Amino acid sequence: MRRLRRLAERTPAGRERYVDLLRALAITMVVIGHWVVTAIGRDAGGQATGRSALGDLPWAYPLTWLAQVMPVFFLVGGYANAISLTRLRARGGDPAGWLIDRSARLIRPTSTLLLVLTAAAAVAWVGGADPTRIREVFWFATIPLWFLAAYLAVVVLTPPMYALHRRFGLTVPLVLVALVGLGDLGRLTGPEALSYGSYLFGWLAVHQLGFAWHDTHTAPPGQADPAGPPTPERRGVRRRRLPTSRRAGLVFLASGLAALLLLTVPGPWPVSMLNVPGERLHNAGPPSLALLAVASGQLGLILLLRGPAERLLRRPGPWQLVIGVNLVVLTAFLWHLTAAILLIGLLDATGTLPTPTVDSAAWWAWRLPWLLLLTAVLAVLVAIFGPVEARSSRHRGGRRAGRGGTPRTVLSVAGYAAVVAALVINSTTPKGASEPLGTPVPALLAYLAGAGVLRLLRSGWGTRG
Repeated sequence: MRRLRRLAERTPAGRERYVDLLRALAITMVVIGHWVVTAIGRDAGGQATGRSALGDLPWAYPLTWLAQVMPVFFLVGGYANAISLTRLRARGGDPAGWLIDRSARLIRPTSTLLLVLTAAAAVAWVGGADPTRIREVFWFATIPLWFLAAYLAVVVLTPPMYALHRRFGLTVPLVLVALVGLGDLGRLTGPEALSYGSYLFGWLAVHQLGFAWHDTHTAPPGQADPAGPPTPERRGVRRRRLPTSRRAGLVFLASGLAALLLLTVPGPWPVSMLNVPGERLHNAGPPSLALLAVASGQLGLILLLRGPAERLLRRPGPWQLVIGVNLVVLTAFLWHLTAAILLIGLLDATGTLPTPTVDSAAWWAWRLPWLLLLTAVLAVLVAIFGPVEARSSRHRGGRRAGRGGTPRTVLSVAGYAAVVAALVINSTTPKGASEPLGTPVPALLAYLAGAGVLRLLRSGWGTRG
């Protein structure tokens, strides 16, 4: 608590506290949402299994318009990345230094998760566990990594995409939305390969809005803009800034909701914004125009709630809570399904694991104790592994003087690419595959190589000066 008070007291006056609140809320909603819809059952062999109950709750599909908060995370990610990139450049840093610096907060907690899970899988395999069962448990525990793969890809592209933003402003996300629309057409009429780019284009579009939101907090009238002199391109960007008034919030909310209803009711897209097993089309895999309509509506809601939230965050208690959550927010996200696995295993071993029918009174009655128990287990995991993220958040590798030139840039991008490829391979490998280490060996090797390169670069290797 003392540290949180110190951090709260040192908060710069110009910090956009609302962005930190949104990040904390988004991840908290993901964690709670996954836990709430978890259905526990038993397979033919009597072993405990877990699955999503969403397919059995069609009445809840409209609720996913609020529960699908990944657009919020990419929005605030764009805002935060714009801040850190411009500040590093103001200190004389380069894009490679920025990528290396960002990798500390993102890669270290992820490496901890994967190494611990891989070690546990190896022990289970040596102990005689079925490799297929090992893969099933590993797959469930690493579901959060599909999102991290997309976010890391967006991070790698942040320097060039931010340059495009400075030149063309809101035209960039509009083009990306059009590309998602082309991908949707490919999914509906073929060829489906046209939609593959939407895995990147959809999240990039929301991330670019975060850049535009950041612009609204820079260069107030009468003050110098830290990003540079008022060139014609920069003046053009100011004219195309994201509107953030209350009226703009109402427009974003109404237009997003109208487009969403049109695309899902008479249109071809599912009402649910979360993947439902058995459906041919999914809104999040890859992102569809319907999901981008949700992003528009959520942006409107964010703008409408901004005033009350900012007043709340001026109070020490709420702001300290937001700081505390953000110190370990990635750790909580990465480990929340492992917490579910551990709790299921513990209750199963003690013969106290309930398996009520989804949507029954017993199932709903079990939700509250289930959430409380999971919170306790996750708290233990965060206490153990959270310091890795907390230390990473204090990493300031980008402050070091000197540049490594093109080789350093190439190596940093290659490191990210290897990590992203590893996470994608893991996420796309069937959960019924026979994998003694839980994840395919090529994925593990690629991850270790990529994370190792980024670790060397953070240590200063390859830097001149």
